[in-house]
Amino acid sequence: MEFISVLFYVFSTILICAAFCVITARNPVHAALFLVLSFFSAAALWMILQAEFLAIVLVLVYVGAVMVLFLFVVMMLDINIEKIRAGFWNHFPLASVISVIIVLEMIMVLLRGFWTPVDPLLDKDEMVSNTKALGILIFTRYSYAFEIAAAILLLGIVAAVALTLRRRKDTKHFDPAMAVKVNSRDRVRIVRMRAEANSTTTISKNVSTSIRQDEK
Repeated sequence: MEFISVLFYVFSTILICAAFCVITARNPVHAALFLVLSFFSAAALWMILQAEFLAIVLVLVYVGAVMVLFLFVVMMLDINIEKIRAGFWNHFPLASVISVIIVLEMIMVLLRGFWTPVDPLLDKDEMVSNTKALGILIFTRYSYAFEIAAAILLLGIVAAVALTLRRRKDTKHFDPAMAVKVNSRDRVRIVRMRAEANSTTTISKNVSTSIRQDEK
């Protein structure tokens, strides 16, 4: 057995065990840490398959940003674990069936990917990196899918902002329609006033007169 195969089986075993511990751990912080371990193991498998870009994205985006945020949220919230795990075994049979279906679908997709020929868009004689090959595929064959995914993400951002700044009690309200209709003349109004040189002297005289009246 080759050394690459040994590494594949080692990281695959760690990934499966860590994923199982994510759903069986009693402490949510431990579950989040096991999920970080599973992400690192998956990134190692991507490196073995020479998919460096996907491995780096998995580590930087999910482990470096998403999972750190999850970990802080879980540590700050007071979660009742017993109440959440009360109906775990009641839903376990349905969850097992759905998991088997998902695994079968992934096997079918992967086997179909192994059976398809090499992409004719890539020149066989030209040695390109994995990131460059991925960029060529995204902006040629999958350009429409890439644009649709970008539009869906933009829609999600707009929806998140709209839900966060909706009209609620004790919160700041923001109306996007009114913000679009805003004119520069509505924001700033210039008021012209006459310059009064003796205004300060008059105020000081009035103050001193009032003080004297109070003393009397």
